[in-house]
Amino acid sequence: MKKPGRIFAIVALAAVFALSGCGNKNNNTASPSPSPSPTASTPAAGGGGMHDVTIDATNWKFEPAEIKAKVGDTLKLTLKNSQGAHGIASDDLGIKLKNGETQEIKLEKAGTFEYHCSIQCGQGHDNMVGNIIVE
Repeated sequence: MKKPGRIFAIVALAAVFALSGCGNKNNNTASPSPSPSPTASTPAAGGGGMHDVTIDATNWKFEPAEIKAKVGDTLKLTLKNSQGAHGIASDDLGIKLKNGETQEIKLEKAGTFEYHCSIQCGQGHDNMVGNIIVE
């Protein structure tokens, strides 16, 4: 059973990511402040932290579209469809999620790993991608 405080923290974090995605779709410019990591549980040196991340899928984007973590961390990903029918897949990380599902992924190597919508969802389907950046 989940604690109300933890649920509130996850919802608040999702809201921060959702609001940070508003505005210019071109992410090539520097943002005014550094984007927060999915949770504050990451140790300062090295990995080993647990990140609870709820990915909100709408027509036709994911929020957050970028997730940062460290080698050795574990991501606990949950997919929530707010609009349309979507899934998430990443062959590189072995991710395969449908709406409402949760999967834990141990991040064992550095790199940028793409995830994409795994359900054909309409005209913007090909643009539904995100990245997990492991440092």
